[in-house]
Amino acid sequence: MPKIGQEPKRRAALVAATVEEIGAAGSLEVTVGQIAKRAGMSSALAHHYFGGKAQIFLAAMRHILNEYSRDVRAALACAQPGRRLEAIIDGSFDPNCFDPAAVSAWLNFYSFAQRDKDAARLLHIYQRRLHSNLVHALRGRCSNPQSTARIIAAQIDGVYLRAALNNGDMSGAAEQVKAVGHALIGEASA
Repeated sequence: MPKIGQEPKRRAALVAATVEEIGAAGSLEVTVGQIAKRAGMSSALAHHYFGGKAQIFLAAMRHILNEYSRDVRAALACAQPGRRLEAIIDGSFDPNCFDPAAVSAWLNFYSFAQRDKDAARLLHIYQRRLHSNLVHALRGRCSNPQSTARIIAAQIDGVYLRAALNNGDMSGAAEQVKAVGHALIGEASA
């Protein structure tokens, strides 16, 4: 007999276990059985809720992207008027983004998106959302927000990868991207 109200808790436990297991392994070379064991349930239950390893991993990446979105929204809520760009950059380098397990998931996600259409779609959604937020933040601050947003988004992703691969040393990462952004829009760094 199924336990009423347990599905959301079990799904969340499987998502968290997926991130932890990928973080521990450093790759996607983990099994549904390993993930389920870490979550304290059977692999049959994991398959029941998600279908397979790819679907569990995509759910884990959606969770990580939701946390990233939460961090950016929190930074935007605290931003001074006219400082949306800086808030987006700060949110992109929130310490939560550098949790070792999340970093491992991100690095594997980029690779996985090259061979899985659903992962590629999710990566595209992340990229479009970041671009859209940056364009909005750049309106009125530069003559070509579309192009400038593409460059700043590339800076965010590139600097994040460098910091993540440098044992999570994010010291100065946000300031570096802000300096590039300010140079692009012809403003002195604040």
